[in-house]
Amino acid sequence: MITYIKGQLAELSPTEAVIEVAGIGYAVGISLNTYSAIQGKQEIKLHIHEVIREDAHVLFGFSTKQERALFLLLIGVSGIGGNTARMILSALSPTELCHVISSGDEKLLKTVKGIGLKTAQRIIVELKDKIGSLGLEGSIPVAQGNIHNSAKSPVYEEALSALTMLGFAPAPSQKVLQAIFAEDPMITVEQAIKQALKRL
Repeated sequence: MITYIKGQLAELSPTEAVIEVAGIGYAVGISLNTYSAIQGKQEIKLHIHEVIREDAHVLFGFSTKQERALFLLLIGVSGIGGNTARMILSALSPTELCHVISSGDEKLLKTVKGIGLKTAQRIIVELKDKIGSLGLEGSIPVAQGNIHNSAKSPVYEEALSALTMLGFAPAPSQKVLQAIFAEDPMITVEQAIKQALKRL
């Protein structure tokens, strides 16, 4: 069982990091919060949750143990798989998610793609007490992205690529991103994706 991977950051996108360790590149699925935390670093350490299936061996990585703990709580809820949990942790920061669950804000949770009313209610009911017992609420700093001073094009393209990898169709993604960049041309990649996740 892999508990963490530490090595050189070889490649990075908003949904995946490739970490090189002793000549081997490990592709690790990440959330936007982790992307923001490791962006610009050469050597990183990600806390890992591995999923072994008949057809695939998937690694999910997190910049903090607390975010991994939240991920494990989410996938313990019926109907929530790894990709959906990662989507939730990309749309909301760990601090925001803890607040949403503890306050029972099902409307905000429903804004995440793939989360309906019943699933949102199930997450809140099943995790409300568990989050309190883990002491997660308010203990996780919100990752801050770097402000891009360059033209929007590379940032726009990276955000569009991430949304496509997350399963959104290119046409509606482009429309939403164009509106977001029109409102704020200096927006960061992670902020653009978070806004897009709530609008798509």
